[in-house]
Amino acid sequence: MNKAQFVELVQKNGEYKTKAEAEAAIKAFTGAVTEALVAKEDVSLVGFGSFAAALQKGKSGTVPGTTKTYTTQDKMVPKFKAGKGLKDRVAAGK
Repeated sequence: MNKAQFVELVQKNGEYKTKAEAEAAIKAFTGAVTEALVAKEDVSLVGFGSFAAALQKGKSGTVPGTTKTYTTQDKMVPKFKAGKGLKDRVAAGK
């Protein structure tokens, strides 16, 4: 599903009058989640899931086929854990 199709789905499910309103709602949601994760706060939506910012440790390794080595830095990455309600609905195919 691409963004335009998702906007139409949100318009239908959210009963928005226009696609612009639905797109504004999507932008508001993603902006709010992003802002919370940047502030290292978790966002939990009961029945849907939780968004969290987690520290991903750096690693070192060797480039295959060569003797070159590399190291990566520690960084914060977004994580999503699906809630029971979402898992159950997806498993049921509804």
